[in-house]
Amino acid sequence: MATLKLISAFFLSLFQILTPVAALVVNFGESNFFDEWSVTDKFTVNYCAEIEKNPDEDFIILNLSDVQLKDELVYDEKGEKTAEMIDNLVKETEPDLITLTGDNAWGTMAYIELIRQIDAYGIPWAPVMGNHDGQCLINEFWAAYLLFKAENCLFKFGPENMGYGNYIINITESGKIIHTLFMVDTHNNAEFTLEDGSTVSGYDHLWDNQIEWYKWAVNGISEIAGKTVESSVFMHIPVYEYKDAWIKAYGSNEPGTLAPEFAPEAIGVRGEDICCSPVNNGFTTVCKELGSTKNIFAGHDHANNFQIYHEGIRLNYTLKTGYGAYYTDGLMGGTVISIDSDGAAYAEHCYMSD
Repeated sequence: MATLKLISAFFLSLFQILTPVAALVVNFGESNFFDEWSVTDKFTVNYCAEIEKNPDEDFIILNLSDVQLKDELVYDEKGEKTAEMIDNLVKETEPDLITLTGDNAWGTMAYIELIRQIDAYGIPWAPVMGNHDGQCLINEFWAAYLLFKAENCLFKFGPENMGYGNYIINITESGKIIHTLFMVDTHNNAEFTLEDGSTVSGYDHLWDNQIEWYKWAVNGISEIAGKTVESSVFMHIPVYEYKDAWIKAYGSNEPGTLAPEFAPEAIGVRGEDICCSPVNNGFTTVCKELGSTKNIFAGHDHANNFQIYHEGIRLNYTLKTGYGAYYTDGLMGGTVISIDSDGAAYAEHCYMSD
């Protein structure tokens, strides 16, 4: 039954499947979809998307993470239960913005159906790309183009040679910027040269030009606002400090640790290894120096949902959403980020179960 549904949906979606390919041909490749950017450019607020906050209520963000359904599961029980979970999360939290921290889907039809569902809510939404978002479908550009063209999606390709989807959203109240969201691509895998000259392979992370772009934007927004505006960074692969902070707090890198509730070190569960880059790219040091980013939100590790402080920055795992790929019973749902009128952001998980 699921196979017949998949075949039927494939032919109904043939236009969407072919549109990104046609766009590549018409535009003579990918380059025209990216921004021209230089660190010497003058920053303007027009560079960013903008959403106005109701002054009488907190601004609510619902984050979905690692939905990651394969095509053959979309029209099966797991796909139906995942779609229902997302529906229930949206109804329960009534978000002003929906974000996705990568590994959004693992197949052509899965991507199309996820975009259809989220776009149909009529709520602005903003995804980042994960390490699996170019796999089991045509390619990563194809996925990025469908996100870019979705009616309510704020996704932008961003500057060239930084991956897919580096863009900025300003939350405003009474026309003033109170909080900034940085949506960044942490890519896939890479090789790294260590200090002793040896090389090691592992998960990639932000590149040097992305960090320069982040600094440029933070400084530009601060100049316009007349103060350092609090910000949050949304990514897929966690920064190196997730693992470093955990080891410093607990003296161990072993998974399976339950952090004491409301402990000063961490809140939440670490049910698997922290799968980050093998080297520190210095991004959180830059965040600390600039004083803007107080929260980093990452997905990637489906059995981790902890939050831990590191030198004034809260490192948050977002809760895995739905039944795609691997999951842990009791550790599924969404993460809700509330932003108050002072621009301060607070995160908690919204759990969903059968």
